[in-house]
Amino acid sequence: MSELRTVLVTPPNFDTAAADFLAANRCRVIIPDRAESALDDATLAQYLRDTHAWIIGPSARVTRKIVAAAPLCRAFARRGVGYEHLDVEAIAAAGRVAMIAAGGNEDSVADQVVGMMLAVARRVREQHLAILSGDWTIRVSGELFRKTAGIVGFGRTGRALVRRLRGFETRILVATPRPDPAIGRANGVEYVDFQKLLRESDFISLHAPLTPATRHMIDAAALAAMKPGVVLINAGRGGLVDDSALLDALLAARLGGAGLDCFEAETDPAKRDIALRLLALPNVVGTPHSAASTREGLARTNMIAAQCVVSVLDGTPSPAGCIVADGRQSFDSARGFP
Repeated sequence: MSELRTVLVTPPNFDTAAADFLAANRCRVIIPDRAESALDDATLAQYLRDTHAWIIGPSARVTRKIVAAAPLCRAFARRGVGYEHLDVEAIAAAGRVAMIAAGGNEDSVADQVVGMMLAVARRVREQHLAILSGDWTIRVSGELFRKTAGIVGFGRTGRALVRRLRGFETRILVATPRPDPAIGRANGVEYVDFQKLLRESDFISLHAPLTPATRHMIDAAALAAMKPGVVLINAGRGGLVDDSALLDALLAARLGGAGLDCFEAETDPAKRDIALRLLALPNVVGTPHSAASTREGLARTNMIAAQCVVSVLDGTPSPAGCIVADGRQSFDSARGFP
């Protein structure tokens, strides 16, 4: 019988079905006895020394040093779709493969985005808090029905959001650096430049990865260019929005409110106070980067990540859209948001 391959699994909530799939494909699953966020480089290096593939959660940073500490690791697979914490150039340069769990969690995120749009527009949190304080006054709210929704980035999650927004008969504007006319027609969207999207949208939802080009794409100038009363949703990445500028705009009542699943404070502790001040506002609905973390979404992404590493170890085709950088082939480091 062929020798077992070792797969290190560090994200939380890795379910039995995905672990069984790995076992059925000659893989030995190693799960550390501490949270991924508590694994320092030295501890990771010990685990990675004899590891053939690594399924990675949201907390780990895959640096050039970590890649060098994993001489046998052929696949670095993110249980999720964001890969800004993976040094994909280093992974490819070492002849390895960097992967994401494409197609696993966009429906979970799109559901939450619509929920946040409705919660903010209908002033759900504000009215809930008022009732708790004894104030049963009816507060007039707004609708999503037949409004204009702007989507920044048009990858899998953006397209999943469009499918949901169709039921509200919304006009949908999309800003993306690579507009595909066929995809636009199939989804019934209008491609526009970023400034037009800011000016005309009643709801704006961000679905770009965090890159030097997209960091603080929503800054004070962008917020000032938005329609008064707009609802801003960030279920993409902390850092796409200048949270300090957003706080100023909300305090000045230039926006109708915000739904925030991502904050700069996730990676910058100095921004924690800004995040708490945002969350204290009655027209802000916040969650701790949990939009993708449904039971169903996690099960899908666990299985896709498992399929990814097995495909690399076996030399078989990988699930569609999952390879980010492939050191077995030529690698182009030029990336923009989808």
